Amino acid sequence: QVQLVESGGGLVQAGGSLRLSCSASGRTFSNYAMGWFRQAPGKEREFVAAISWSGSSTYYADSVKGRFTISRDNAKNTAYLQMNSLKPEDTAVYYCAADRSLITIRTITSSYWGQGTQVTVSS
Repeated sequence: QVQLVESGGGLVQAGGSLRLSCSASGRTFSNYAMGWFRQAPGKEREFVAAISWSGSSTYYADSVKGRFTISRDNAKNTAYLQMNSLKPEDTAVYYCAADRSLITIRTITSSYWGQGTQVTVSS
């Protein structure tokens, strides 16, 4: 089992920045690809970003490309999502996910999930 805990959400004005963190425990962190997803009210959960086991490869949804950056620190068992130039449409609950597969981590069938952290962007 892998336990994931997100933090860093909050309320920010449009154009502002937030940095989300995902702390992992339970298994060898570097064996898992990590991902971020989000779910807005009334909408399905959607992929935001993913990063490979070593951090050498990253993937982004078109809607966040150029504004968000995913990273990881395997020594700290933590993944991050730096969000810049935030827009009201970025408002959602953000979830951290972990999976051994770099393909599966980009889908909602990822093996492990955190409880989510709320991000609200005001206009």
